Amino acid sequence: MPHVLLIDDDPILILDQIGHLSEQLGITIEVAQSGGAGLDRVATSMPDVVLLDVNLPDQTGLDVYHEIRKIDARIPVVFITATATTGVAIEAMRLGAYDYLFKPVELRQLARVLGEAVELGRRMHQPATASTTTPTDEQADSIIGRSAAMQEVYKAIGRVTDQNVIVLITGESGTGKELVARAVYQHSDRKHAPFLALNCAAIPESLLESELFGHEKGAFTGADRRQVGKFERCNGGTIFLDEIGDMPLATQGKVLRLLQDQRFERVGGSRTIETDVRIIAATNRGLKARAEAGMFRADLYYRLNVFTIAIPPLRDRGEDLPLLVNFYVRRFNRELGRDVREVASETLDLLRGYAWPGNVRELQSVLKQAMLRTRATVLGPESLPELPSGPTSDENDRADETPFSFETFIRRRLHADSLDLHAEAHQELDRLLLADVLKFTQGNQLKAARVLGIARQTLRNRLRELGLAVTWGIEGNEVAHS
Repeated sequence: MPHVLLIDDDPILILDQIGHLSEQLGITIEVAQSGGAGLDRVATSMPDVVLLDVNLPDQTGLDVYHEIRKIDARIPVVFITATATTGVAIEAMRLGAYDYLFKPVELRQLARVLGEAVELGRRMHQPATASTTTPTDEQADSIIGRSAAMQEVYKAIGRVTDQNVIVLITGESGTGKELVARAVYQHSDRKHAPFLALNCAAIPESLLESELFGHEKGAFTGADRRQVGKFERCNGGTIFLDEIGDMPLATQGKVLRLLQDQRFERVGGSRTIETDVRIIAATNRGLKARAEAGMFRADLYYRLNVFTIAIPPLRDRGEDLPLLVNFYVRRFNRELGRDVREVASETLDLLRGYAWPGNVRELQSVLKQAMLRTRATVLGPESLPELPSGPTSDENDRADETPFSFETFIRRRLHADSLDLHAEAHQELDRLLLADVLKFTQGNQLKAARVLGIARQTLRNRLRELGLAVTWGIEGNEVAHS
């Protein structure tokens, strides 16, 4: 249960409000009425979130905040102020505080901020572990899989964590890109600094630049106070930019400058602000194809494409499916109060035969629906929701040998409501073409590059983006999905 620490010398009003939310948010509340007492509690009980009053009897809220950062910079701190003067709170935001609220706090706003802060704290502290068996720590967020494809993902994470370079994570929606980003962060030398995630596709274009870079008071209609953006708040830490392919072109220019020299200006401001953040970006779109089409800045694509981790789709990870099913059945047993102890072989056969256009996220949804429908201890096929008709894994394998496979792929993506079919089709064509050409040249990349009419380095980069690797077999080189 999340633990919230309130540091306030007059906590009655705030405590009463939080009390109304404790059951709704599933939190426990602890109170300290001075800065010193609060720091003692932070050191001993390690709260998930701290609500910190600006004015305390023994020291300033800003002083307390500095000390909290020394204990653990990952604890989200929300400032509370009773005055209209926001200078201290804005300074705290600049240094990395999560948010600040005015007394009396509006209950709905408090619920939103607390809920988001609790989730952020969980993401920063909860290990994103890699597991080749069903994890024993059922509280951990695990990247599960022992297939060759996932082994390559684990190796890539290990190679890049200690390097202070930009990481681009590619993969279809629902494959677990944020889990991989968190694993990179939690194994890096920035693991004790903040980790902030932002979905570029989920924020309106008019607000995204302000969310990232902040804005000055009066910068636009409705900007009634200065706001510190995520790049400034996350100084020293890591920012995960999910679905960066959906970022507007104008914002891309400012991000490019930040990547180049770690400097930016707030919206409506002229003062240059310096920061030190590591960028991990993710996309389910073909950035190279979008750049060639003028929909994404080519210079930003090249800057992002320093080190790429390609996450394979679930349909290419057949041997991982039982591990994933067992893991999520155990998790949903706890969440839903069920006692499913076994998954019937017929159920697994049905799950294996489905193409999973929504990947692991869709698998979670299907399993949760099935467990809500059953009261038995064995999850039978009758509990599964109706899966959309589509080619089975075996049919996909056979289709790869004929031109009809491409038609099947397009039809499947249309039924999955794809919004980027042009880039996805080019990626699928490259996946088939490069594999066949490398088989023809018996794994010789120099010959393959000549056949394709591209540079050898371009071929290597494209193989890495697609998650294709050349492996040595008994009878010679062959191309394997990885």
